[in-house]
Amino acid sequence: MPTAVPDGAAGMSGSRTEVTGSARSFALPRGTGRTAARIAALTACQAASMVGLGLLITGPARGLWPLTAEDTVNERLEQARTGTLTALSSIASEAGNTLTVITVTLLACLGLLLVPRLPMWRQAVFLAVAVSLQSLVFLAITESVDRHRPDVDRLDASPPTSSYTSGHTGAATAVYAGLAVLALSRIRGPWRKVVAGLLLLLPLLVAAARLYRGMHHPTDVLGGLVNGALSLLIVGRALLVERSVAAAPSTDGTPAGRTADERPPGTTAVILNPTVTDESERHELRRTLERHGHREPVFLETTADDPGAGQAARAVREGAALVVVCGGDGTVRTVADALAGSGVPLAVVPCGTGNLLARNLGLPLSPVAALEAALGGGPHRLDLAAIEGDGLKATRFTAMAGAGLDAAMMEHTDPRAKAALGWPAYALAGIGTLRTPRMRVTIRLDGSPAFRRTARMVLVANVAAVQGGVTLLPAARPDDGLLDLLVLDPRGPGGWLRAVRTLLRGRATPPRPSTVRTLAAEGGDHDEVPVEFFTFRRAELVFDTPQSRELDGDPVGPGRRLTAEVEPGALTVLLPSREK
Repeated sequence: MPTAVPDGAAGMSGSRTEVTGSARSFALPRGTGRTAARIAALTACQAASMVGLGLLITGPARGLWPLTAEDTVNERLEQARTGTLTALSSIASEAGNTLTVITVTLLACLGLLLVPRLPMWRQAVFLAVAVSLQSLVFLAITESVDRHRPDVDRLDASPPTSSYTSGHTGAATAVYAGLAVLALSRIRGPWRKVVAGLLLLLPLLVAAARLYRGMHHPTDVLGGLVNGALSLLIVGRALLVERSVAAAPSTDGTPAGRTADERPPGTTAVILNPTVTDESERHELRRTLERHGHREPVFLETTADDPGAGQAARAVREGAALVVVCGGDGTVRTVADALAGSGVPLAVVPCGTGNLLARNLGLPLSPVAALEAALGGGPHRLDLAAIEGDGLKATRFTAMAGAGLDAAMMEHTDPRAKAALGWPAYALAGIGTLRTPRMRVTIRLDGSPAFRRTARMVLVANVAAVQGGVTLLPAARPDDGLLDLLVLDPRGPGGWLRAVRTLLRGRATPPRPSTVRTLAAEGGDHDEVPVEFFTFRRAELVFDTPQSRELDGDPVGPGRRLTAEVEPGALTVLLPSREK
């Protein structure tokens, strides 16, 4: 929370106020000192580890394999030289040259600060600090470890530094892999992975070129890759993952300690599904936002071709301090997927049929009331679930995903009935799908041995309740760093009664243990148990035959495989104060 200025401060002299205002313009963001100290400590550990590894290579381990084979590798590369390869290696080597790395880093940082609508300070600092720390660690290593360069014809002048580690390779790893990280987090669309892949290839080409040109042993370039990667990991975790620095330095007079919802006007994006929000609701939402200081919000409509991902990416790219999503579970899921890891807070305004996430978060189901409650609360980190499967591209969901009975129910729900009746339309469709054939599934949780089950339905959940307020997974929490799995396999009327009794009894279940919990483990043979619960971080489900599947209430087509993994704290959501 930002520190409030006491009311008494207004009574200070004019000169004192002026000086304070001037100082505030140059104030560092909250958490800068603590984060810098943490990065420095981890970097010292990195340097010590790399030096220790270098002393081991040049000392006790130098007579051991594979170090004894390194000279042979360098000699064979020398024998394989050709004019074409030498020319190509010269180009690749220059990509890791000091002047090249400095130039690329400066241009990239300037681009991050000048090209977007709002400067990307955090990303620019991440890249600059990672490259700088890699260089400092490299200097510490070369001062501590004395290793001669390979005894072959070297194609470049030998600088007065140790062969261990490769400075070219380390610098190239820091700058190009750092740019790849930023590309994966900022670029949307099919080119995202292509750009990142090409950037990640550059450090490998630099490493190969340094070996080919006789400048380093294989362990030298490997050390360079590790050195650059560790610098990125340390700085990236602090600035991009944990985001322990509260805000980026401001150049427009905005106090650096301000939180996202206190930034200047024009930084609030409202992403809405036009099929479920009318003009009067938009007007009320705008008035609610303005009452809370979010003036001139930008409204972005979803389309059939882009149900929210592109709009959310645009909002992040243009520096939105808050994103409001108005729609059903499908729209919320799509926007949440695009916002994952960005740190931009999301306000959920339920306008759909099921509104699973809003129900489980305790938000009012009236759009205006939900927005009012969210804006009056504070930011909370929620988990997301990353999921993929055959015919299902990698995505994320916020509430639930499943196969079998529930997915068949979603497929058979008439859109007109859903529009007229709301969530009871799902119940009506469920009556006709109760005779969905039993399926056989192989389940593997967190790398444990796989086991087999028969089931009417399997449900992977981040939340506890479904439509109508029915609690299916009583221990599920959206912020505990875990996902839950329900395996439902009732047999006959008696089995269904036992299943209902188990689910009703489960509402009073105490908080779950940290290990996998299953009713089968409590009561004998799993074939006689109609309901089983499991907790996990990663689950792999493989069905014997293609099954209907759904994500947050949307059918996604049949398939034989689902893989789900939790992403703890990936989404920041504004919630009422009672949710703290």
